[in-house]
Amino acid sequence: MKLVIFGPPSAGKGTQAQRLSQKYGIPQIATGDLLREHVAKKTPIGLKVKEILDAGKLGPDDLIVQIIKDRVSQPDCANGYLLDGFPRTMNQAKELEKITDIDLVLNIGVDTELLVERAVGRRICPKDASVYHILNNPPNAPGKCDKCGTQLIQRDDDKEETVRKRLKVYQDQTAPLVEYYRKKGKLMDIDGSLGIDGVFEQMIRAISRIKA
Repeated sequence: MKLVIFGPPSAGKGTQAQRLSQKYGIPQIATGDLLREHVAKKTPIGLKVKEILDAGKLGPDDLIVQIIKDRVSQPDCANGYLLDGFPRTMNQAKELEKITDIDLVLNIGVDTELLVERAVGRRICPKDASVYHILNNPPNAPGKCDKCGTQLIQRDDDKEETVRKRLKVYQDQTAPLVEYYRKKGKLMDIDGSLGIDGVFEQMIRAISRIKA
């Protein structure tokens, strides 16, 4: 089973992808995480994309496609996978078709101002990657990770100016893909305002239809 999750930044794609990955036993492949890993390790790819990511822009298609192609060729992807943050452009979608056939695209829709609030309030543990939110999921001790006590950080791409740029980029470059996959009959709209459990339940129902 090969799935794609669509939705603007901070729509909850990562959270839902983790839950779907656990439920169906397929790896979550998050483009943003892969890119940040390259940046942290200062690989040649990481050095190229750091400035692009910090500016809230999308990485070059050829570079992103190569990263994804390498990842889905790994043994843990043999029974399927879940793409989180890819494809983001029409060219990426066409390149993805050369790699594999996608079974279902889950498209999360959320109000723009709610998305900004979600992103700006997000805090990350730099040690174990735990995710918190200052309003919706605060740590037990302000600013400290519950698991390891490390000082939480706000990622550069979660700052308001960058978030709004990312939303504009998403609308301009990625939203057209929604209609592309809708015309192919592979897209299911998900109401992202219903909370984590409500969104997850919608996704399970959508997936059950293709598995039936």
